[in-house]
Amino acid sequence: MKIASVTSPDRGATDRLLSDLADRLRAEGLRLAGIVKDHTHVAGYANGCDMKVRVLPDGPVIRITQDLGSGSDACRLDPGAIAQAVAQVEADAFDEADLFILNKFGPEEAAGRGFCAAIAAALERDIPVLVGVGRATKPAFDSFAGGLARDLAPQPEAILDWYRGDAP
Repeated sequence: MKIASVTSPDRGATDRLLSDLADRLRAEGLRLAGIVKDHTHVAGYANGCDMKVRVLPDGPVIRITQDLGSGSDACRLDPGAIAQAVAQVEADAFDEADLFILNKFGPEEAAGRGFCAAIAAALERDIPVLVGVGRATKPAFDSFAGGLARDLAPQPEAILDWYRGDAP
């Protein structure tokens, strides 16, 4: 079982890192499963809480936030859209994946929902799992992973070394 997390101190950097890494690995011929943030989407809110994700390997792109209006400070995450993304990931060529990437272990996963079952399914199939984790959900991720996850530096080479088995 091979699972790792990556956390960047800079807002949005983990999303960018994982999206860029997914593009690089696909170009190298690796088969990917999971989701990464779609960086072609322009957020409609200053706080960036308006996002879409790209289902790996080839789409679709799914909006996972709700439009609650500019004055709302409530969570914009759309649990139904997350469920749609999970279903799409599980319906794709999951068994043939070389790596499972989840852009963020977020509130849904921290509550035991969202991509938790997909992560477990990947691990059961011996597919390495790479997860972006924010500081707020790090304790929940650590509990979920049961101490088996490796914390990686937010750098492409550190992640590639872990994936290839070259990490110290």
